Amino acid sequence: MLLRREKGLMAVAVMLDIAFHGGRNATVSAADIAERLGLARRGMEPLLQALSRAGLLESLRGPRGGYRLGRSARDIRLDEILSASAEAGELDEVAASGGLARAVVLPLWAELEAALAARLAAVSLDELLRRARAAGLRPPASEPIAFVI
Repeated sequence: MLLRREKGLMAVAVMLDIAFHGGRNATVSAADIAERLGLARRGMEPLLQALSRAGLLESLRGPRGGYRLGRSARDIRLDEILSASAEAGELDEVAASGGLARAVVLPLWAELEAALAARLAAVSLDELLRRARAAGLRPPASEPIAFVI
């Protein structure tokens, strides 16, 4: 597994669920998200908090409280979601089992992993060395080893 499923996949699944069921205007409860994704609500809380701190979600308290998108769905990129998920700590679950996750997020993850694997297979250490030289980096001059007997 090249991409961290525990955090990234879960964060994308949560954000998709909120966008699909509430968007910018309506709130979605953490309990409803957890139920649809087949997760324990308690295990999702650190992720929801991290996404809120990053401004990707807004958290509203009260009887009609819950979560809604912090910005328009068109303005939220997957790289932002993945970055925010890195702040969430370890999650209890490793994969969501809801309909949106199975139909959209899991196939997307497989696609991303295939693209990443192909890109990694195409890059050699020699290319990285060329990039280092192009960036102006040079290996330190080594001194000859002197053995005295």
